Amino acid sequence: MPVPLSPLALSRLVTTLRTAGCVFAEDEAELIASTAAGPAALTAMVERRVAGHPLEHVLGWAEFSGLRIAVDPGVFVPRRRTEFLIRQAVELASGPAVVVDLCCGTGALGAALAAALDGVELHASDVEPAAVRCARRNIGELGRVYEGDLFAPLPGSLRGRVDVLLANVPYVPTGDVALLPAEARVHEPLVALDGGGDGLDVMRRVAAEAPRWLAPGGSLLVETSERQAARAEETVGGSGLIPSVVSSDELYATVVIGTMPAAP
Repeated sequence: MPVPLSPLALSRLVTTLRTAGCVFAEDEAELIASTAAGPAALTAMVERRVAGHPLEHVLGWAEFSGLRIAVDPGVFVPRRRTEFLIRQAVELASGPAVVVDLCCGTGALGAALAAALDGVELHASDVEPAAVRCARRNIGELGRVYEGDLFAPLPGSLRGRVDVLLANVPYVPTGDVALLPAEARVHEPLVALDGGGDGLDVMRRVAAEAPRWLAPGGSLLVETSERQAARAEETVGGSGLIPSVVSSDELYATVVIGTMPAAP
């Protein structure tokens, strides 16, 4: 049950969070109070937030595409900007679709797409055991989650059948990881952040293999940054896919799409 707070107690909580550097202290105070199971839990949650843990780890959930997604400690937190990638995937999918969510983290992307479309056959994978456990909670009966590196753990029967390939790969250049906010740098797995020298190492691996897995007319969708978009588009095109780039100023999001040419 939510912990009822008097106006004075709520004000003190807001002050504590603001002093710790929480920009949206009022909203966070209400979320923590409404999520805590009791006074002791409330105190522990506030202590973790003040210590710099991501709000989503403290709450145990994040809102993503209208869903409440469980977020365990040590697992990459789904970003709101990635909802733009889901919107593009919904527009591209037609009818029942075979969907693969690579680098799935919490499984938020796969779960969101399965909730938006009818008849989805969903498969997801991640190399991090903690992420796999979390994704299995979020995806549940909607699909299957595999532990392993990118395509490696997926069943071979998916080759040539995937209609939508979601790949929210790490794309922060190695040299920029140290510049990330401590919430991400300290509390999220490095493997979910570090994309190599120019940030595109993992994306290159995904693009190179994607044509073996995509169905004719199927699409790969990869999130990247605006400054990386041209190189990412070139890489996707070089793999034999038809590339395009879409962006959202509202969400500060950039998505590269690679479409498998339709069969003759």
